[in-house]
Parts: sequence; C-alpha cells; structure tokens
Amino acid sequence: MKSKSILFLALASLSFTAFGQAFPNKPIKAIVPFAAGSATDTVGRAFAAKMSETLGQTVVVENKAGVNGMLGAEAVAKSAPDGYTILIGTNSTNAALKSLMKTLPYNQDTAFTPVGYIGSVPLIVAVNNDVPAKNLRELVTLGKTKPGHVTSASASTSQLVSSEMLASMAGISFTSVPYKSGPAAMTDLIGGQVMMFTADFAVMLPQIKAGKIRGLAVTSTKRSAAIPELPTVNEALGLKDYELIAYFAVFAPAGTPPDIVAKLNQAVNAAAQSKEIQEKFSAIGFAVEPGTPEALGQRNALETVKWAKAIRDAKIEPQ
Repeated sequence: MKSKSILFLALASLSFTAFGQAFPNKPIKAIVPFAAGSATDTVGRAFAAKMSETLGQTVVVENKAGVNGMLGAEAVAKSAPDGYTILIGTNSTNAALKSLMKTLPYNQDTAFTPVGYIGSVPLIVAVNNDVPAKNLRELVTLGKTKPGHVTSASASTSQLVSSEMLASMAGISFTSVPYKSGPAAMTDLIGGQVMMFTADFAVMLPQIKAGKIRGLAVTSTKRSAAIPELPTVNEALGLKDYELIAYFAVFAPAGTPPDIVAKLNQAVNAAAQSKEIQEKFSAIGFAVEPGTPEALGQRNALETVKWAKAIRDAKIEPQ
C-alpha cells in the first residue's frame, strides 16, 4: 500500500511538472509579416534576440510576407493563444489593413492581444539618381507637367499611403507600382525601373549614404538627426499637415493569458531599454518607446482611426 502511495505521489509530481511548467518552456515563434531585409525584419530580429535573453528561450523569427502584411498577421491571428506564436506587427497589419482591404480573413480589432510597443520611425522620400528633380518641389513640378509620369514603388501600407498622401496634398498623381518586398523595390529604384520610393530609414539610409539614390525629404514633422540635411515634406513643399510615421509593436493572438502577456511585455521592454538596441537603431532615426500592453492597445486604437483618415484623404480605394 505504501509503495502505491509513493508511486501515486511520483506520478502526481510528474504530472504537475508536465502541465505546470512556467512559461516559456520551449522556443517562441515571432512572425515577421514582411520580407527578409525589410525594416520590420531588421527591427524584429534585433528585438527577438534580446527577448530570448530575458525569456531564457529562443525567439525564432519566421518571415511570412504578402498582401501588405496580411498573410503573416492572419497566421498569428489563427494560432493558439499560448504565447508561443507572436506577431512583429506594424501600422500596416494592426491599424491600416482594415481600411485598405474590402475584407480580411480575421477581425483586425479583436484578433490580437497587445503585448508591447517597440518604437517608430519616419520614412524618406527618395528618387533614382537619373531623375531630373533635385528636390521634392521639382519632383512635384515634374508630376504636374507630366501627370502619371512619375512611377512610385511601394511594398507596405506606410510606403503606399505616404506616397499617395503626398500626391494628394500636392495636387498631382503618381503611377503606383506594387512590390512584394521593400528590398525588391529598392533594387528597382537603384536600377531605374521606378523613379520614386518612400520607405523606412533602415531601407533607405544606407543607399543614400552610398550615393546609389537621392533622398529628397523625411515624412516626420521635424528633421531627423540621422540625416539632418534632408528637409521635412512640410518644409520642402510649404505644407503644414503632412506627417506619416511607421511603427512596430508585438501582438499575440486574442485570448492569450494575462500572465503570459506580462512576461512577453517585460521581455519587449527590456529589449527596448537595452543600450545595444538604442545605439543600433538611433542611427537610422528609430525611436524606441517601451510601455504597457494597455498603452499599446490605446495607441493602436487611435492609430487605426488616424490611418483610416489618411487612406481616405489619399483617395486610396480598398482592394
């Protein structure tokens, strides 16, 4: 009888160990909804590596690009809410897509649990070196002289909306050329297959510094310390209301337990506060902003309204 009791206690102990292990007890998958080499990928991989240190488990990045980030976001939205699949989300996936698409395979407003805000970065408007316009005002003049002549690349919501907002506010039209990834669009910009591209500093700055393309303006309301010689769009065109900032944040599937969300949030914030991350990204105009899941939820709700207005104002029809 005594041996049976000991056996029962041993089994109970094993059962408790198996089912009561603290999160995380296996690798976590972080889905980046854009291609390798994109700004989201660069930021996501840096944060995943730092999060691994805090969590004691590897955070494995998986790129799942397509449809302005929708395919990757869908994969996370439909994953088990156990903390082992997270999304390196952006304004594209978590604020703008519902205004860009007629239908989504998930409810953007309810499919995700906010985990932690990563940070934001402005974009740079740039052209191929052979484009005759030497500044943004000259590019606008070219667009007015030859309607539809200026071809504009885009591979994400922020890239598309920033260009269309600029065209709308300047009273011109661009011929939009969609790409599956930012690096592919950059290759064609350098090669002259497209004339203009508006994208994140991570994609743009190295090519501008190398002289492969010409930067014209930044999309923030203030000049960037990373490239202070570039004016803002407002300065360049005498506008006052143009601003477009891309942001990045971590989300989990809806229903993820609060204690798991709290652990993931702690890891995101530790990464954001690390000297290594701050030094790595300050050079490309990226501002890290640690915060609570609740703060991210509130911010994302406001951003969803903001992006809906920007898309309406830019006269972009839902696809």
